[in-house]
Formats: sequence, structure tokens, C-alpha cells
Amino acid sequence: MAGAAPFAKMNGIGNEIIVADMRGRADSVSAAAALALDADPATKFDQIMAIHEARTPGTDYYIAILNSDGTPAQACGNGTRCVVQALAAETGRKAFTFETLAGILNAIEHADGQISVDMGTPRFGWQDIPLAEEFRDTRMIELQVGPIDAPVLHSPSAVSMGNPHAIFWVDNDVWSYELDRFGPMLENHPLFPERANITIAQVTGPDALTIRTWERGAGLTRACGSAACAAAVAAARTRRTGRSVNLTAPGGQLHVEWRDDDHVVLTGAAEWEFSGTFDPATGAWQRDTESAA
Repeated sequence: MAGAAPFAKMNGIGNEIIVADMRGRADSVSAAAALALDADPATKFDQIMAIHEARTPGTDYYIAILNSDGTPAQACGNGTRCVVQALAAETGRKAFTFETLAGILNAIEHADGQISVDMGTPRFGWQDIPLAEEFRDTRMIELQVGPIDAPVLHSPSAVSMGNPHAIFWVDNDVWSYELDRFGPMLENHPLFPERANITIAQVTGPDALTIRTWERGAGLTRACGSAACAAAVAAARTRRTGRSVNLTAPGGQLHVEWRDDDHVVLTGAAEWEFSGTFDPATGAWQRDTESAA
């Protein structure tokens, strides 16, 4: 395939990821290629993590992130873990510094295979999230789904983890809510000028949350790393939990620590599925013969 770039199909606890190696190239992964890859059941994904040469001194690589609808994303914690696992296997290194639209991220692969990503600091100001109108306290904003006198979901916490998040707190099982129905409406609500990731969260212990997320630009996902960070931070900020939290997502387990220096560290696993090559302009791809099923 002329002009093809290597890729690996991976997942971070079920968050479907394509890690594209764009090093040594002047082009980028196009929105058309993203849509084509997502349309193929074999390569359907939540995010593409495209590795480019570093743009800023002191960083190892620049990571361009695309959602499955072809739009750019600022941050993806589960995808970053996949990038770390792929680069660690290639280079033997364990620690990396990446630049993304959301800023600089440091990540490390531990001896047990778990990977930690410093997702940076959360932002709570309404204009930083951003929201379309002023809320002095974003621990609870005015937004609801359903009848005024008996809303199904209401009063979410809002936070930015480099991308906008709204977390709805519920007492019932997170699976009892029709997130596939509410998600598109809430993602595109006028209150969120840059759209938003929508999470339903249930506190299951003093240091435990269960979450489901409708991801901006990707829809229902089995996991969303930045949403896990946003939920953990919002839980601590509203005194629902402490600052170190275990989260259960549909795809598996994550740990989030909101450190005293205000940085949020996400820890979890990553899994390689297969590798191949693809055309960054069209999305046409083929599987490597040695990784063929």
C-alpha cells in the first residue's frame, strides 16, 4: 500500500483505540480516513492516537487525537496508555512525555504492566470548561432531563480535564438509565459550546465509583479515561469520596488519584489486538500477516 502508515488496534479497558505511527511523515490522519476506519467492524474505534515527532523541546512525541466522527479531541487517557504500551514495547523505555491539544502529559509503564498517565490539572471555572453561561459554582449546575417536577437526571457537576465533562450523580444502578437516548441530546446541549462528555456516576463506597459515559464525538464507550478523571475529581470536590478513587467502567477497572499538587493521575491497563498499515488520507488498510487471526 503506497504511502501507508503502521497502526496498532488496541484497547484501554474496552476503550477502542487505533495507535497510528505518523512519525517521519508530513501528513496527518484525515477525517475521511477516521470515518472509513470506524465504518469497518474490524477497525471500529473510539479514538485514533496519531504519534508525530515532537513539536516542543522536552517532549518525546506530539499526539494528535481524533474521535470516531472525525473531529479532534484534546485528551484521551485510555488512548494514552495504549500509546505508552506500544512505544514501551518498541523502545524498551518506560517513561514518556507527550504533547497534546490539552497540554503536556507524562506517562509511565509500571513493572506489573499497569500504566499511569498524569492527566494534568482540572479546571472548574465556567468559562474554562467551557459553559455558555455563568455558573459561580460548577459543583452543581442547572441542567436536567425529564419533567421539571420529576427529572430523570439533574444537577450535574461540570469540570474540564482538557475537554468538557458533565457528571450526573445517581443513586440507582448506572445501567438503569437510557444513556444512549439522553447522551446525544446532552452532548449537544446549548449549555456546552464545545459539546461535552456525559457521565452517569454512582458512589458505591468511600473510595469507589461506577460510571458510564457518552463520549463527545464517539458515543457510548466501554471506558473514557478523561471522564473517569472528571468523575473522580468531581466526587472529591463534592465530598462524595476522597481524592483516591477506584472506578468501575463497563470495560473494567481504573484508579484515579487527585494529588495534593492538583494533578490527576489515571492508572489502568492496555491491550494489543492486532497491527497493520493504513492510508492516512482514505483509511484503506490491511492487516499485518504475522498478526492475522
